[in-house]
Order: sequence, then C-alpha cells, then structure tokens
Amino acid sequence: MLMAVDSQLFGEFKAWKEAPTLDRSCSFLERIYREDIYPCLTFSKSELGSAILEAVEQNTLSVEPVGFQPLPVVKASAVECGGPKKCALSGQTKTCKHRIKFGDSSSYYYVSPYCRYRITAVCNFFTYIRYIHQGLVKQQDAEQMFWEVMQLRREMSLAKLGYYKDQL
Repeated sequence: MLMAVDSQLFGEFKAWKEAPTLDRSCSFLERIYREDIYPCLTFSKSELGSAILEAVEQNTLSVEPVGFQPLPVVKASAVECGGPKKCALSGQTKTCKHRIKFGDSSSYYYVSPYCRYRITAVCNFFTYIRYIHQGLVKQQDAEQMFWEVMQLRREMSLAKLGYYKDQL
C-alpha cells in the first residue's frame, strides 16, 4: 500500500511532538478529537460516552471480560448498566463479553463487542500519546511516530464503522 504524508497534519504532529501536551485544544489533538475520538465515543447513551472519555483521559477506565471476577453488588439500576445480554452504551440486545467501570466505582456496565472495540481503539491511541508525552518513545524518528499515530487513528476509524475482530 502506498502512503503519502498529509503535510498539514504532519506539521501539526511535529509541532505537538516538540512540546507534547495532553491538552485537547492544541491543533494536533483538537483535530483527532473532532475527527476520531468524539465520533468513536458517541453512543445512544450519551452521558456514558462522556464519562468514558473523561475516564480514558484520566486513565481510570477498566475494561474486563465478563466473569473475570465475581460481580460485586451493583448500585446502579439494571437498565443503566445493561446486563450480559444488553449493551449499556447502545441499548441493544447483544451478548456482552466485556464490562467497563469507572475508577474505583463498584458499578459495572456491560458492553457489546462493537462498543468495546470502539472504546479500546481510543484507549490504545491515548496510551501511545501518553508514552510520547512522558518521553518513553525515543527510538523512533518523527515520521515513524507519526505513522504509528495514523495507524491508531485508522483503528478508531475502523471501529466506528463497525469493523472489529470476532474474538473481542
């Protein structure tokens, strides 16, 4: 596959890389929020989508397989949290193999494979951006780092279009 660098986006990335920030108002991240993150985390239950974004930004979101540990007493209503057969984000009746929770909350929300893939695509992007911000990605030059970011953006795009692996 042939790839060409979008010079404007690459310029935004290079400017960001010189002084990495997690502030969404910088031009590089503002574009990614607008084009990828917000659409990826837009769900029927919009209040949960906002809570997920906040938890991802703060690195406090947990995603785990259902049955990973015994279910604690859940304080939120069953309608709010869904269940093993109802996705809390889409409201659709789907087998939910994963659940999410925010920080130290005792409430879990069941999520369908489609919603889980959208969430994890955003989490993967944030993990890499945090690594750059913390100075942990040093062996790559700016162009290699840029293409890794583009690959992570591609994963978010595929996720929001409904493409995901069956085993998720």
